[in-house]
Amino acid sequence: MDIANQSSEGSALVHQQMFRVKLNEGPLTKLVVATLMSLFFTGINSIMFHTLLSKPKLRELPRYILFAHMLCNDSVQLMVSILLYILSLNAQLIPKAVCALISLVGVATFCNTALNLAVMSLERYVAICFPLRHSEMVTRKTTGVSIVLIWHFSMLNMSIDIIYGLIVSPASFKDPMFCYRERFLVSPWQMDAFQGFNIFFFVMVTAILIFTYINVVLAARSASVDKESAKKAHKTILLHLVQLVLCVNTFIFGTIERALAMTSSSRLFMDLRYLNFLFVLTLPRCLSPLIYGLRDDAVRPLFLYYVRCGTQKVKPTISEKL
Repeated sequence: MDIANQSSEGSALVHQQMFRVKLNEGPLTKLVVATLMSLFFTGINSIMFHTLLSKPKLRELPRYILFAHMLCNDSVQLMVSILLYILSLNAQLIPKAVCALISLVGVATFCNTALNLAVMSLERYVAICFPLRHSEMVTRKTTGVSIVLIWHFSMLNMSIDIIYGLIVSPASFKDPMFCYRERFLVSPWQMDAFQGFNIFFFVMVTAILIFTYINVVLAARSASVDKESAKKAHKTILLHLVQLVLCVNTFIFGTIERALAMTSSSRLFMDLRYLNFLFVLTLPRCLSPLIYGLRDDAVRPLFLYYVRCGTQKVKPTISEKL
């Protein structure tokens, strides 16, 4: 316990020293760019989400329900990320209880992205490899259950850390602190559990994506399978693998940041941290509408219609075959 506390306090001192930069002294332009970038892509996600809600057929199909869930999840993740970035940039202390809530949402939405990709890939796998059973195996009910399980699994590790902190030192949740994930790791076993959970998590998701990709590619060679649908499905799963790689980069964001804090000057650290925030933490959350939505023949015309604020004369319709 003492070793973990000393490590946590040492990390806190590093963060306190490196983040003690006031907004009027630092690069305000960078903060504005990061904020506007997050707001812009949150707006794109919102328009795409509205597109999915605008047609009953899109609201009822499991693959679009999962896509809508991803859009909401990524938007929340973007907002939490920019909030934590602003707090850290201004060296702002907040109560530990508030940080616990923010961190729980941040960790859950981060894990949700990878799990949602895995479930979406499984849905495409069933649609291509078991087309006759797809409608009975993948329903709105099973999709809803999958989303609930995704959230439960994503919150598990962080919830254990918060509950353990409440048992060990409940009074500390009233104290102000710099808000970052590692402050809730107060015992050595928590760090081991944290690393083990994340290794298992990403190995499991990667295995699911590779399994579904290989089977869909093999199915595409079968004469009984719709070649065009199979081709689109294996391209989608391949793009999911790309998104997963970006999620892994997001996972190592904290490690990169701590390494920069220990080896770089204050000014260089802030510049590198800014680039790390934009391209490692934020960028993966901006790709869902581009990778999944704009490639969909049913969604793309409607999305462009709403982006243009309905200026075209005829509203696009949904084809009978989705």
